[in-house]
Amino acid sequence: MRIIVTEHAKKRLKDLRQEGITIADITAAASNIPGRIPTATRFRSFIARSGRVFDIVAKDIPGGRLVITIIGK
Repeated sequence: MRIIVTEHAKKRLKDLRQEGITIADITAAASNIPGRIPTATRFRSFIARSGRVFDIVAKDIPGGRLVITIIGK
């Protein structure tokens, strides 16, 4: 499945709260979510390679899986 990361999510990666989370971490987390996501849903407790815990908000669209935002812990 194709993973699409929004510009908003990419911009949030520059914030201090999301420090240490990479696009690769987001892509891996989004691809590990099973099933179909018809509405925007928050998925919790993914761990980046840096050890930072984060949540993602994702939704399935015809073009793939859209990652709307990232919330660092």
